[in-house]
Amino acid sequence: MDFSRVELSPEDRAFRDELRAFLARVVTDEVIARDRETGENFDEGVHLELAEAGYLAAEFHDEAHGGFSRVRRRIFELEIGRAHTPWFHWPTTLMVARTLDKFGSAELKAEILPKVLSGHCRLCLGYTEPEGGSDIATCKTRAVRDGDEWIINGSKMFTSNAHNAQFVFLITNTDPDAPKHRNLTMFLVPLDSPGIEIQPLRTVDGDRTNITYYSDVRVPDRYRVGEVNGGWKVLRDALNAEHGTVERGNDGLQKLATMTEHVLLLAEEIDRAAPLIGDDDAVRYRFGRCVARLEAAMSTSDMYGRVAIAQTLREVSAELMDLLGSSAALPVGTPGGIDDGGAEYLFRLGGPTGIYGGTLEVFRNMIAEHALGLGRPAYGQPAGRPA
Repeated sequence: MDFSRVELSPEDRAFRDELRAFLARVVTDEVIARDRETGENFDEGVHLELAEAGYLAAEFHDEAHGGFSRVRRRIFELEIGRAHTPWFHWPTTLMVARTLDKFGSAELKAEILPKVLSGHCRLCLGYTEPEGGSDIATCKTRAVRDGDEWIINGSKMFTSNAHNAQFVFLITNTDPDAPKHRNLTMFLVPLDSPGIEIQPLRTVDGDRTNITYYSDVRVPDRYRVGEVNGGWKVLRDALNAEHGTVERGNDGLQKLATMTEHVLLLAEEIDRAAPLIGDDDAVRYRFGRCVARLEAAMSTSDMYGRVAIAQTLREVSAELMDLLGSSAALPVGTPGGIDDGGAEYLFRLGGPTGIYGGTLEVFRNMIAEHALGLGRPAYGQPAGRPA
């Protein structure tokens, strides 16, 4: 792996400086405080300003079609994270929009994509179900055809930002008698449709996600994405992007792994904690191990990085709270907090980070099976043991 610094051209330095100035103007202290308070991970004003400035369109398109060069794309990703931009809704929208661009009808693309790039149309994911866990192919949400419409009934968990979105990218079961993976159909469902209920759900780190319910929701067939019962092919593209299991360039400019924004927060907390660590050799040794774990996680790519970042966030944040003392358990903004609640917030963030986009256990199984060539895990009751 090449860790050398990329030398920016004068034009790229100017782009970086312009972007930093833009983010400093729109991502204010008030925006960041409101995001921390609400757990939205989204700010409509910031989102619309980014769209108006052309940044959303530039990230959607490739360089040949007027989008970012690979260097500028990497600059954009880094600066967005460093500015603490309420941002996680856009990568989801972007992922669905690219899937729609590949599998959607011309009519549907013409309706949705211009509004996505203007910032006025946001998209969320309707994958996980209350009883399905990370195996989204066990989908029970039913879609039944009725002429030129489909009637949808079911529920989805963790439909993050559904309350700020206009459409949900919904996986449904359209043939219960067909084999698994051959009975799925994808829809882009308008969230203002009658019969949809969005119920807020708070995570331990203060983020808001949602449970969504679908009761006799009628969706025109033109909102179908891909073939009937061909939804797994459509979904697989989106899942690869979400998991970070995509083909990587050889120039080292691609985002290292998913959740890198979270490990940047941990790096900032390490910098805050360093002056507070005393002269005790045992404490300094433990803090040094935290730094080493952080550096290893920040240098690990693909699925491996996804696991390393979340696991490191969980373990190092707990270690920092122990090293800094009891006042490190106070949340942000509380008088007497030794690090203004940084370690405490990261400790709570570490749990959901190991679940978003698939649990760490699922990713470890993927690594074992697809990267190391081991057999598929056996989840059934071991032979010879009573149930």
